Amino acid sequence: MPWQLITRSLRRYPVRPPDSGIARRKSIWERIHLDPWLLGMLLVLMGGGLMVLYSASGQRIDTVIAQAMRFGIALSGMVIIAQFSPSTFLRWAPLAYGAGLAMLLAVEVVGDVGMGAKRWLEIPGVIRFQPSEMMKLAVPLMVAAYLNRCQLPPRLRDIVVCAVIIGVPVVLTAIQPDLGTSLLVASAAVIVVLLAGLSWKLIGLVAALGAAGLPVLWMNMHNYQRQRVLTFLDPDSDPLGSGWNIIQSTTAIGSGGLWGKGWLEGTQSQLEFLPERHTDFIIAVLGEEFGLVGMLLLLTLYIMIVGRGLWLASSSQDTFGRLFAGSIILTFFIYVFVNVGMVSGILPVVGVPLPLVSFGGTSSVTLLAGFGIRMSIHAHRRLLPLKGLNSGSAYSQEW
Repeated sequence: MPWQLITRSLRRYPVRPPDSGIARRKSIWERIHLDPWLLGMLLVLMGGGLMVLYSASGQRIDTVIAQAMRFGIALSGMVIIAQFSPSTFLRWAPLAYGAGLAMLLAVEVVGDVGMGAKRWLEIPGVIRFQPSEMMKLAVPLMVAAYLNRCQLPPRLRDIVVCAVIIGVPVVLTAIQPDLGTSLLVASAAVIVVLLAGLSWKLIGLVAALGAAGLPVLWMNMHNYQRQRVLTFLDPDSDPLGSGWNIIQSTTAIGSGGLWGKGWLEGTQSQLEFLPERHTDFIIAVLGEEFGLVGMLLLLTLYIMIVGRGLWLASSSQDTFGRLFAGSIILTFFIYVFVNVGMVSGILPVVGVPLPLVSFGGTSSVTLLAGFGIRMSIHAHRRLLPLKGLNSGSAYSQEW
């Protein structure tokens, strides 16, 4: 299965360092703990995203400037985070998880309501943010930190503890309500458990319990969430209501053809037929204006980022590093898959933005913070001989 192949890949050890005894001079990228290839691809993605956002926002330059400033803040945060050693993140995991839970509870008490949901915390005149976005990092970080102390593959007792760690923030996020984010938080943490080498018996047991719980989930879903599922099954059942979004998005993508209508020339987006065109449905704008070729180029860039991230993750010499780094990059892939799937009509609409292309601040900061931790794990690895290499904590000494 795919996750087993990835698990085996992430368990590879680095090659033996040369015996010349001559210290190699570090490059500027090694000194600032950044991977130039991954950074370059992220910058290309963000640059292309700003160009598409200009069209999707109705050619509003203020929206593009606001997004560029958010990217700047997120990139600065990524560079700063990459300077910390992985042992620091290991120590901070409980604190980050606890702070995230506290903020989710605060949302229920003093949260700001928007679009019919209570998902935001606001400091008047300073910042407005969505705490559930932070849990996309804090929850897998906590799970990886816990499994780092356990014997792998994890035993049933460890799986139960991980389920509790995952379940509490997922429930708090789902009742906001924010089903899309809660599923992404859960998937990010579940990936950590899968990469830890979960046995087939436990996978089957969890799958059976999940299938058995679907009726309970359906009964506890909000009406608009049920309607999204029904609309996914038959968009034409309510073409002017709940089916409007998916019908217009697939129309926009299909009308782009092979080469597209040209930048700023899309009718569905420029005439405002396409809803949420600068956030969740922005890839439909790209498909209409740049066609199938443009969408394939974007997806190729995403695949290259994921591939580079997995390659970097394979060099991690520590259980915590391998599990968390693998989770970060595979969760990034899930974001892309879910967004493209819901816009093209093969998945229900769950309100997941397209990473580093859709308009949004908190999601961009969270994503780039994750890549910063990913680069830190790679940069702070040690070159150890193959014999006697311990798969446990390798962060007591750094370069």
